[in-house]
Amino acid sequence: YYQGNVPGVESASLAMDTEEGVEVVWNEVLFHDKKVFKTVEDKMKEMFENLMQVDHPNIIKFHKYWLDIGDNHARVVFITEYMSSGSLKQFLKKTKKNHKCMNVKAWKRWCTQILSALSYLHSCDPPIIHGNLTCDTIFIQHNGLIKIGSVWHRLFVNVFPEGGVRGKLHQNRDDKRNLHFFSPEYGSCEDDYAIDIFSFGICALEMAVLEIQANGDSVVSKEAISNTGQSLEDPLMREFTQMCVRHNPRLRPMAHDLLFHRVLFEVHSLKLLAAHCLINNQYMLPENCVEDKTKSFDPNGVMAEIIHKDRPRVQLKYSHVSPLELDKFLEDVKNGIYPLMNFASTRPHPVPRALSMSQEQVETVKTPTPEPQEAETRKVVQMHCNLESNEETTKTHLTLFLKLDDKLHRQLSCDIMPNDSSRDLVNELIHHSFISEEDGDKIVAFLEEALNRHRGSASAITTI
Repeated sequence: YYQGNVPGVESASLAMDTEEGVEVVWNEVLFHDKKVFKTVEDKMKEMFENLMQVDHPNIIKFHKYWLDIGDNHARVVFITEYMSSGSLKQFLKKTKKNHKCMNVKAWKRWCTQILSALSYLHSCDPPIIHGNLTCDTIFIQHNGLIKIGSVWHRLFVNVFPEGGVRGKLHQNRDDKRNLHFFSPEYGSCEDDYAIDIFSFGICALEMAVLEIQANGDSVVSKEAISNTGQSLEDPLMREFTQMCVRHNPRLRPMAHDLLFHRVLFEVHSLKLLAAHCLINNQYMLPENCVEDKTKSFDPNGVMAEIIHKDRPRVQLKYSHVSPLELDKFLEDVKNGIYPLMNFASTRPHPVPRALSMSQEQVETVKTPTPEPQEAETRKVVQMHCNLESNEETTKTHLTLFLKLDDKLHRQLSCDIMPNDSSRDLVNELIHHSFISEEDGDKIVAFLEEALNRHRGSASAITTI
């Protein structure tokens, strides 16, 4: 499994956070030499401590990390949020395949969310430059929430010694398919936040047209980018994208300023302002207060009244508001789908320096509330399992290894009792969105056969 094109990462696997009950990504950075590891150990701690303080609804969350050094190995393990719905690149490909064009309203909402994240990163103290923003490192959830990943790219390149780790440090820059996302000055000593603005401009173009055509070349040319920009029908969208991809980095606007461009800027509704106020002060309110309040209102009660001199007054009643729609709207605001960046302060967000938090404090930092699970649609293409009997109890430990059609590997394990049926186990996997419903019968038959073979033996391994 691979998510985010993380530089220097030797392996990235899907894992389960048993405390929070959510899927996460387990990343490993392996070092060739323990001496090299020791020389950068303090820098790594500083970098990871800073990354754990990055907190924004449109940025993939960095949960935990630890350093592991043994007799024969030296590695860093870090845990990041998992985005189940895939990358923006995948979404755009599917949209193009279905012969659909991009909705302008969705394009504006996505641009606002990405710029909201970039504005946050660039206003941190010290500023965080992403340095690896492409449609492959932007992820989209089923509810329209956008999050950018691989935020640690530039930090990793600066901290990890070239040749000291097994994975490639400049992965995306070396990928010809993604060369057009990188600005002309990328990699020079003078590059700064403007490289992210250039990359964002290319992403905005790809979101608008679904794909910038390379016209048979191995890389997307400057001419192709220019032609794509000119092909946009909306003059404001044209102006907006052209500002971002200017050759001179000093002429590119800042992320915060782009949020005020005419193509994105809008005066927010009182409803949205009130929702943000409610979310920001939720800790002061009793639990389920919105639900309790809406239930207690008289449907015929008047919320507000608009009086006109020349025509009848207009009454707005509580019955005009759907509690379910209100709940969904508040949830979307909480998740970051409707940021209020147009009114955000430009003051820097302090990112604590190295080891400013004790390990005890770090342990208490809670991960964000998991988003609702979508039903799994990917097919299982290969599976095998391991069954081990416990001599002291009647329990059998089952470990199930699945390979999905997008090459993602999933490892699941549990203790099963003699009276547990294969069907019940598979129904539970479907319920928690670990497998698709269509694969249910196939996996039931597979587990049934494996359990039958296991009888009378201490352990068994079965593969399909």
